[in-house]
Amino acid sequence: MALELRQQLKLAQKLVMTPQLRQAIKLLQLNRLELTEALQAEIEQNPLLEEVTEEPDQLSVSDTLSTEENKEVPEPVITSQIPGDDPSSLAEVNWADYANNFDSDFSFARETPPADAPSQFDFISRQPGLDAYLQWQLTHLQLDEQELDIAYFIIGNLDSHGFLTIDLPDICADTGCSTESAEHVLNLVQDLDPPGIAARNIRESLLLQLERKGMKNTLAYIIICEHMSLLETRNYPLIARQTGATARNVMKEIEVITSLTPYPGNEFSDEQINYVVPDVYVYKIDDEFVIQLNNDGLPQLGLSKEYLSLLKQKKSLSSESVGYLREKQRNAEWFLKSIQQRQRTIYKVMESILNFQREFFDHGPSHLKPLILRDVANDIDMHESTVSRVTSNKYAHTPQGIYELKYFFSTAVATVDGETVASESIRNRIRQLIQNENQAKPLSDNKISDILKGENIKVARRTVAKYRDQMGILPVKYRRKK
Repeated sequence: MALELRQQLKLAQKLVMTPQLRQAIKLLQLNRLELTEALQAEIEQNPLLEEVTEEPDQLSVSDTLSTEENKEVPEPVITSQIPGDDPSSLAEVNWADYANNFDSDFSFARETPPADAPSQFDFISRQPGLDAYLQWQLTHLQLDEQELDIAYFIIGNLDSHGFLTIDLPDICADTGCSTESAEHVLNLVQDLDPPGIAARNIRESLLLQLERKGMKNTLAYIIICEHMSLLETRNYPLIARQTGATARNVMKEIEVITSLTPYPGNEFSDEQINYVVPDVYVYKIDDEFVIQLNNDGLPQLGLSKEYLSLLKQKKSLSSESVGYLREKQRNAEWFLKSIQQRQRTIYKVMESILNFQREFFDHGPSHLKPLILRDVANDIDMHESTVSRVTSNKYAHTPQGIYELKYFFSTAVATVDGETVASESIRNRIRQLIQNENQAKPLSDNKISDILKGENIKVARRTVAKYRDQMGILPVKYRRKK
């Protein structure tokens, strides 16, 4: 077969995603905190965008959308001209006084700061954690240079629970010390506060805490040392038989063990707690529900009046400057439209969810109905992928509490009489049954399945076990208490 060059026409369909479309999709799937960061980043990159202060009679791009579908979206707000930064108008800063005026205890400044003045420590962005606390305790010990290096190495290899993640050979290999030195320094670190620190596992941590209390030769120490597996399964009768102790004495020692801290490093965790901020509010006023988007803390964006006036003076600008400003203006306008479209889409999706799950908003999770993304997508004439992006990592504040938008979507489970119920409602019912069970005789998965069957909910035992595992609830043998 001869090789030859040939021209050929081919007709094909494909999706071409412009940069503007990619930007709109990206904004759509951001949660509220990520959206705030994206708005700030866009303000820094595009000089045509500015954060403005609204006048009472103006609307911004992030104002709450009306329930009317055909309502026009307001045009981007034009900012007022910001006064120029005149270097002469800025007062000279005395950095020496600035450094001292925030110390209420000691100051070289001429004037004594007020008693309620903030301290420099109020501006520390990170709280001291477990490492800093342990290193501070080392300063009170008389350690030589090698022992101090070994101690720092051990502290640096503790996880967030306070457990040591390496073995003695690793300590010797990295610090160049002997096994005896590593064991000696490890014992010193384990004697620090909190009790149980630098243990290899929960068992060793509990034993170290009992030793600190002077309870090394007690029944509690023997239970943890020799019967840890039975303690985990709460098989207290077998512990009593194997230790030769009475059941009453075993239960007394169990109370001592449960008073210990299995993870000693958790209370010193310096991780920042990120609280859920709802993206949309659903209020019930009389017998009607009102949807309101959460715009608190979001910067109000608008086009810069100063740069728009420069564009009108084309003669005073070069062609490159005019082209640059025109491009930034188009990007800014498209960015504002993308935000408007995002807010409008979130509102429509929440409104559709409210229509489908009206009984949930009235009566709670037990009345949640089966719902899939296709139902909402068909209701608002959008694609399922769009609804999926809108409902990911976004939360709604409802009369029943704060829920992720994904929570309202649940598969259907058939009942005995042929009707359907949402799987999330079944999980909620299982959670209620376990919370109200007798802890001495907890409900097994089979018993829960029989109870649900009596309520016309057909759920197999393995399905109950799956839902229980998904909710992080222990099996019946671990929930039993005597």
